[in-house]
Amino acid sequence: MYTLAGLFGGVGGIELGFEQSGFDVVWANEFDNNASITYKLNHDHELRVEDIHNVQPYEFPEIDILTGGFPCQAFSIAGYRKGFEDDRGNLFFEVLRLVKVKKPRVVFLENVKNLVGHDNGNTYRVIKESLEANGYYVKDKVLNGCEYGNVPQNRERIYIVAFSEKADFEKFEFPGPIPLTKRLTDVIDFDSKVDDRFYYKPEKCIFYDELEKNIVRKDTIYQWRRKYVRENKSGVCPTLTANMGTGGHNVPLIYTDFGIRKLTPKECFNIQGFPEDFKLPENLAVSHLYKQAGNSVVVPVVRRIAENIKLALDANKNYTKVEDPQNSFALV
Repeated sequence: MYTLAGLFGGVGGIELGFEQSGFDVVWANEFDNNASITYKLNHDHELRVEDIHNVQPYEFPEIDILTGGFPCQAFSIAGYRKGFEDDRGNLFFEVLRLVKVKKPRVVFLENVKNLVGHDNGNTYRVIKESLEANGYYVKDKVLNGCEYGNVPQNRERIYIVAFSEKADFEKFEFPGPIPLTKRLTDVIDFDSKVDDRFYYKPEKCIFYDELEKNIVRKDTIYQWRRKYVRENKSGVCPTLTANMGTGGHNVPLIYTDFGIRKLTPKECFNIQGFPEDFKLPENLAVSHLYKQAGNSVVVPVVRRIAENIKLALDANKNYTKVEDPQNSFALV
């Protein structure tokens, strides 16, 4: 069984996708204390709750694959798009610091689609060339959750898979699109009453009149866009964001027999493709749970990529890890 360590674990969505594909997750790292509570509730392996700058390569065992959804706000359309000028963007080089010592057979990275075009493509060029300079062969693809993960969410992300072995690289292909059979009604409960805190009330919402006038249909998603209501007519949920629980802007809203409400945190995790038995801590504020869901990944997309990685590794029967006797490396 191939062993895996995960960086920027969040609540463990990437690790979960690889576990579902037969990988053995042996270690993970996450900085956020609240996310780590959710992580530990759902995973048995060791989780190091620490700033990645303080993580040393000797702290976790030799591994076949290193994964990381390094923080994407620096490159996000919804964020400031400062890229490497933002400390969060520079965290890629912390991944590279560990890669050059551990030399995993595979490096798997996930980020926002905008990473590809950021700074006229220079940001991604640095990432790709840095991996190649350290002996890796790189493939990447932008995949949408509703097209490649059978989840009703419009969520485009870039997935980067780097192989130390050319034979593995040549055998690997990203999965193809699949039909979207899951509907919004499969992941959102439009018919039942939920906790009162998720409903909008006229006495507590200054823009309630606009919501009431425009949110009139069931089985679809609306969003409050600072000054107006937008209906999503595509039949899927717009991209979930980390700030869903911090205010009114961009929050997905639905119309039910019991009133107009936001999605529950559990429904947000459903839309990300987490399994029904995925546990959410009862003692965390819902704002933290919204952030965790918005920062996470579409688990079925990761699982499908992991399955293809495993096929590529299985096909290379002659693989033997060769250590660099001079421990040399190149860093762009």
